[in-house]
Amino acid sequence: MSPEELAAARDRVVPDVVAPGLRVLFCGINPGLMSAATGHHFARPGNRFWPVLHASGFTPRRLRPDEERELLTYGLGITNVVARASARADELGADEYREGGRMLREKVTRLRPAWLAVVGVTAYRVAFDDRKARVGPQDTSLGDTRVWVLPNPSGLNAHWSLETMAEEYGRLREAASD
Repeated sequence: MSPEELAAARDRVVPDVVAPGLRVLFCGINPGLMSAATGHHFARPGNRFWPVLHASGFTPRRLRPDEERELLTYGLGITNVVARASARADELGADEYREGGRMLREKVTRLRPAWLAVVGVTAYRVAFDDRKARVGPQDTSLGDTRVWVLPNPSGLNAHWSLETMAEEYGRLREAASD
């Protein structure tokens, strides 16, 4: 994809993959430029979301970003804290995160998934004003929806390997199966 095509993607919105009553609604930070350009979540080749989802047992095979709607058949969905695309999450401001958190609460109230899984502890901390949040299940809930914070699957997140991410995502899968 050319630099011009990626720059033009900043104005595109990546549609949510959602339905009422999902088992888990995964929530990314915001779409990257590749996701905005393609219209599919976690589309950048270095992003580990799709491999981790499969390695953790959420999907029977590794899905491609253009197969994201298949997640609905497994009771899974995807949305974002902030809809605006950017090259990096650090381009977002705190006000965008807080507004995104407000809108996410409304979406969760409407859709009522069993679990909301926010992929990125820093995004969760700002969007939900919870500076002490850690990766794992949270003490808070949004109505009947439990909240779990997962490691960010971005290839830029060197703190977590594919294997350790898959273990954490697998913990959520087990909790969501109960």
